[in-house]
Amino acid sequence: MKNKTCGVRFNWLSRISLSLIGCLVGLLGHVTPAFADLKLNMLPGVTPLSKDIYDLHMVILLICVFIGVVVFGVMFYSIIKHRKSKGAIPAQFHENTVVEMTWAIIPLIILVIMAIPATIVIRDMHDTADSEVTIKITGYQWKWKYEYLDQGISYFSNLSTPYSEIHNEKPKNKWYLLEVDKPMVVPVGEKIRFLITSNDVIHSWWVPTLGVKKDAVPGFIHEAWAKVDKPGTYRGQCTELCGANHGFMPIVVIAKSKAEFAQWVAQQHGDKAKQVVASDKSYSKDELMKMGKAAYDKHCAVCHKVDGSGMPPAFPALKNSPVATGPIAKHIDVVVKGVSGTAMQAFGSQLSDKDLAAIITYERNAWGNNKGNGGMVQPSDVKAAKGQ
Repeated sequence: MKNKTCGVRFNWLSRISLSLIGCLVGLLGHVTPAFADLKLNMLPGVTPLSKDIYDLHMVILLICVFIGVVVFGVMFYSIIKHRKSKGAIPAQFHENTVVEMTWAIIPLIILVIMAIPATIVIRDMHDTADSEVTIKITGYQWKWKYEYLDQGISYFSNLSTPYSEIHNEKPKNKWYLLEVDKPMVVPVGEKIRFLITSNDVIHSWWVPTLGVKKDAVPGFIHEAWAKVDKPGTYRGQCTELCGANHGFMPIVVIAKSKAEFAQWVAQQHGDKAKQVVASDKSYSKDELMKMGKAAYDKHCAVCHKVDGSGMPPAFPALKNSPVATGPIAKHIDVVVKGVSGTAMQAFGSQLSDKDLAAIITYERNAWGNNKGNGGMVQPSDVKAAKGQ
């Protein structure tokens, strides 16, 4: 019975020792210049919350290091000082009530000490009161939609890394897979409330320098907040495995001064008015094909591939497909409303009428799809199909 008890204690001590070794290695990676480039430690970030998280991390790390030094110090001292070769006789105190109580109470006190600052930080993480800007974030396969509820602005943010880099046709740039066409823009010094959800599967919106990481779950809205201290560009990624192109939905947040943010808001309203005007124009086939290729490569190629070959069965080929070579009305309906029960999303609310018309025109004329069945679609056709 005594041997069994000693074995259990040894296994417990071994697990604790391995954890302490990990803490010591992490500390060495933080303080030793030789490990500086490995960036093993957390970043303090640029928000009060991210700095609190960093401080909490360092406090817990130092507590772990202190425990490790004490435990290993006592262990090695005992091994050396009381070794058998020196004639040491082991003491029998495995049923000592004082010892048993001591090594139960001391860890409890340590856990309480650790729990107090952790509870304060967790409480602050959920305190979204008194926010000055509210942004709804919706995850899509595979992009993000940002809606500024107070400013009346909404747009999609897509990966902008060229496919030539993804397929190793050109050298990769510094921000490979971490660049977008439309970043989130926030004002410096104002509390920003994030409402995070999803349109399809579970995603996760994570920007480490802001101290924000929240799952985007369909049917639920999770809250988070940030208050950026200084202007700059801050990057993150989706951290929930959300499908084939999970690694292709980065996050870019640009923090601007309050004056610059106000200018940006005005510019977005101006761009929205220009889109309305553009939807009432008619374009030549060459113009539609040029715009269509650019829009297709950005929004459609991730599933259907640049050459229209698709990734069957989830993402069917568009080359010689019955949709792209069939009636125009059916093609418009599929692109605008999507296909229920499949991975085909409804793009009617995601893209402008001009972009939708250009994409449909491109799909009906690229890859040899033009069968003489009417290959041009104007923004007015899309608008009419929407019933607007």
